[in-house]
Amino acid sequence: MNTDNSKGYQPGFRLAARFALREMRGGLRGFYVFIACIALGVAAIGGVASFSRGLTEGISAEGQAILGGDLSFSLVHRQANPEQLAHLQSIGDTSRISSLRAMARTQKAGNQTLVELKAVDDPYPLVGDFDLASGKELQSTITGRTDGLRNAVAEVALLARLGLNIGDKISVGKTTFNIADTIELEPDKLSSGMTVGPRLLISQAALADTGLIQPGSLVNYKYRVNIGWNVQEDQLQQIIDHTNELFPNAGWRIRSKLEAAPSLQRNIQRFAQFLTLIGITSLVVGGVGVANAVRSYMDTRREVIASFKCLGASGGFVFKVYLIQMMVLATIGIGIGMVLGALIPLAAMAALQSILPINAVQSVYPLQLLLGMAYGYLTALTFALWPLGRAHDIAPTVLFRDEVSTRNRYPKPLYIVSAAITLMLLAGLALVMAYDKSIAMIFIGACAGTYLLLLIVARLIMAAARRVPTVHSTELRLAITNIYRPGALTPSIVLSLGLGLSLLVALALIDGNLRRELNQAAQEQAPSFFFVDIQNHEKDAFQSFITEKTQGTDFNAVPMLRGNIVSLRNIPAADYPAPPEAEWILRGDRGITYSDSLPETSKITEGTWWPEDYSGEPLVSFADDNARELGLSIGDKVTINVLGRQISAKIANFRTVNWESMSINFVMVFSPNTFAGAPHTHLATVAWPGEATLQQELDLLKEVTQAFPTITSIRVKDAIAQVNELVGQLAWAIRGASSITLLASVLVLAGALAAGHQSRIYDAVILKTLGATRGRLIKAYVLEYLILGGTTAIFALFAGSLAAYFIITGVMDGTFALMPMTAVASIVGALVFTVGFGLLGTWRILGEKPAPVLRNL
Repeated sequence: MNTDNSKGYQPGFRLAARFALREMRGGLRGFYVFIACIALGVAAIGGVASFSRGLTEGISAEGQAILGGDLSFSLVHRQANPEQLAHLQSIGDTSRISSLRAMARTQKAGNQTLVELKAVDDPYPLVGDFDLASGKELQSTITGRTDGLRNAVAEVALLARLGLNIGDKISVGKTTFNIADTIELEPDKLSSGMTVGPRLLISQAALADTGLIQPGSLVNYKYRVNIGWNVQEDQLQQIIDHTNELFPNAGWRIRSKLEAAPSLQRNIQRFAQFLTLIGITSLVVGGVGVANAVRSYMDTRREVIASFKCLGASGGFVFKVYLIQMMVLATIGIGIGMVLGALIPLAAMAALQSILPINAVQSVYPLQLLLGMAYGYLTALTFALWPLGRAHDIAPTVLFRDEVSTRNRYPKPLYIVSAAITLMLLAGLALVMAYDKSIAMIFIGACAGTYLLLLIVARLIMAAARRVPTVHSTELRLAITNIYRPGALTPSIVLSLGLGLSLLVALALIDGNLRRELNQAAQEQAPSFFFVDIQNHEKDAFQSFITEKTQGTDFNAVPMLRGNIVSLRNIPAADYPAPPEAEWILRGDRGITYSDSLPETSKITEGTWWPEDYSGEPLVSFADDNARELGLSIGDKVTINVLGRQISAKIANFRTVNWESMSINFVMVFSPNTFAGAPHTHLATVAWPGEATLQQELDLLKEVTQAFPTITSIRVKDAIAQVNELVGQLAWAIRGASSITLLASVLVLAGALAAGHQSRIYDAVILKTLGATRGRLIKAYVLEYLILGGTTAIFALFAGSLAAYFIITGVMDGTFALMPMTAVASIVGALVFTVGFGLLGTWRILGEKPAPVLRNL
């Protein structure tokens, strides 16, 4: 072989692959952590993406049943007119559903609750099966009577809440019903969105008897249409377009079976993105383990690499040999991760079957698994290139001579640039695949910043340990020396623990602040009750009643209508370029009101308020933050559809809105002349000057329901309790997912200990030979881990708190409190687990017998 590689034989990839595979005949020992780190991250990313895809396909597969037909036409306040109804019936079989919130009360005084009342007609359900617990048929049950009373069917939760049984009586509005059965399965429940009370289902004829339907009442009318044949997406769109052309001012919201539960789909995508980002974090943490494993392995191959170079191998050939080995190992880890990722949806469905509102389509999703594979290869390359590149230009004499090098060698610029490029590709992939690009960009920046800061922290800890004055305690002196000596575990421990603990602190503080803000707002700012559907003729009597029954309370009432935005700045709402954080304003219908004066809790930020006797062109005041998000300016036109009429108004001013107060707030407030003569109801709040007692609130709820049975009462604390429960469920899910990152930290710690295993054995044996006891050595190692763990924990508290502060104040527009006990509890729990794991490995090292080790020195 010609050793002049510049002119003679240049060994290629095939030969490098042969050498690489031959060297791997010894097995995978020393690379289990490498493989586990890659497998864990790939499984998390592929599994989450597959589960999300399965849920989304489940919604699509059951779209017709979820929606209740091929098409759904929704109206607020009013029913479709005869001409509109005739057109819908010409498309296919049609069913009408009326839904509203109402107060249900029992014969026992004071026993009442808010319910989601749903009235259906004879064709319901057009698609799917509505199952009752008894197995009886729905229509014959709800259209029948018992003891002269109309029948109703209810969710089990309603019976449990009011202490009822089947056959008991319940009153809604002006009508008393017999509970004839309980609901086992409601096929279209998911399309209703978030509910605030249990379901009570009655017939359309029974709804008319309740007296709840009045002009302006907040009732949602949905017309489901089942076309009766396998209609395709383009055909559905043609029907929708034709219907909009026939009735351009109908003001209805049209949905097809292809978007049966858009809100749920968006939430699935957002949650999947968050869990995917956590999976990427675990890969990044695992990347430290990859780098440790590669560096440790390369140290054991010094003599082999020296032999290669003495026989004429170039640095590039050596690099190729070991890069191929690392990619083979990465492939093994990725393969394991992809298998686990394919199994995760099955396990998740089995565990969450009773919680999830739909069944996910159980299948293997190659594209989602390939996404995990791409992340796995990029992570392996990113963290392996640096330690592999360092072997390129090291002279054979150095490789033979240096057992442990104290110099910080850098690879050639080619390898530094290559590592940087793969890192950018990893970040770019996370950004491209993200549902919310801005959140992903913030996350990537935070990860990169935290990683760099942790590197700096590790170097500072080592520098500080070098400068610590000599201490009298032998154990403490040994612990300090271990922190900065050549081959110290400090960088690995700080990086792995720091990222994992920072994430845990951030999640704990975000969860705690959300709960704190909800409960604080309920106690300090929020009213005790919202009262909905107060008719014009009831308003004065209701106000007098409240004033008489609750002395000293603050009563506030405003007109209430609902309408949907048709266009902004003459751009149709469907085509308006709204950012993701403002899309909700243009979706569905919005609560709106009118007023001759500025709301008490608001301040004008731009423009002027209209005079009290204003009678000119309709004007509107827009919430300042929302207007800025939508890019609106004073003088722009806003067109809304209310009660089937399109009304355009000019933006006269922007005003602040204190959404956190949970009081009466609207995005849009119109000048009074805008809705002159339009039927509407009123929305009212009641707030005690101090915190009301539970008994005061329950007494008022009972008296209002008895005196005004058609008015719906919403107790704010009940609504907040429901939101708190939801936040709690999400928090546990997120903590479960983030435990993957902590597990990756443990793996990295185990890998770091394994990498330093041999040198620790030598240290322990020499010290034991010189008279050190196992107790004194374990004390030294405990002190070392406590110093490193404590320092890393302090950084994690700072970094995690900073991340939580930014998310709470910058992304969620909330207020932040440090909550030190919450953060410290997360840190202590994680440290006990991880540092304890490290000490277990150290205890095993201290059990080595001196004689065999000394013979091999």
